[in-house]
Amino acid sequence: MAQPASNLESRETYDLIAADKVEGTSVYNTKGDKLGSVENVMIDKRSGRVAYAVMSFGGFLGIGDQHHPLPWSVLKYDTNQGGYVVNLDKKALEGAPSYKRDEPVDLGTADWDRRLHSYYKVPPFYL
Repeated sequence: MAQPASNLESRETYDLIAADKVEGTSVYNTKGDKLGSVENVMIDKRSGRVAYAVMSFGGFLGIGDQHHPLPWSVLKYDTNQGGYVVNLDKKALEGAPSYKRDEPVDLGTADWDRRLHSYYKVPPFYL
């Protein structure tokens, strides 16, 4: 009889990680400065592919923070950092498409998608 997989094995492997483990993971720039942390992972309903990681940036204890959807393709996991690394600095994030915590936003619109991918200079995930 096979042994049941441990909780770690069922939530993370060498190549896969459960969404709930991604949430809260730190995001750093290439200099090692912490920019924020992943608050949500947005998954395309039809393809099942991860479209965005929504990173919280700034504020204190969730007050006054901005939410920055980052195209999944700009995030690279770094085992040494224990988090995701993006080739951005805080100044670049200040001008990036974002929204406040309770601000209604529709990440699924074509306009938002074009603005976001154009800003980060990456193709949309569905191409």
